[in-house]
Amino acid sequence: MTWIILVSLLALAQYLWFGLLVGRARGRYGIAAPAVTGHPIFERYYRVQMNTLELLVVFVPALWIAALYVAPLWPALLGALYLIGRELYARAYVRDPAKREFGYVLSYLPVAALLLIGLIGTIVRLVRG
Repeated sequence: MTWIILVSLLALAQYLWFGLLVGRARGRYGIAAPAVTGHPIFERYYRVQMNTLELLVVFVPALWIAALYVAPLWPALLGALYLIGRELYARAYVRDPAKREFGYVLSYLPVAALLLIGLIGTIVRLVRG
């Protein structure tokens, strides 16, 4: 389970990093809290952070649940794809939101796979009793 712990910690650290980037963009573009609009680049950083949070609340539990049913290395590898996807998504979104799709898909599909692993594993366990 060490790989699962590591991926979980990296995902949380990545989220915190995105939050720091939002704070830095606030200062750079003069957006005083609690405002979340005002400069397009700031808004992009903010949307990256919020979209990551929206996906993170599904990713972390799905990662742990999937690791109950298959060798933890496999969910950890899916988690690594999620992390790479989030980074690519963030970079693309800040540069040009229209080009964020690849990073989004690369982070969304591993989450969907983890959910599927967890769902199938739970159903199998229920059926077997």
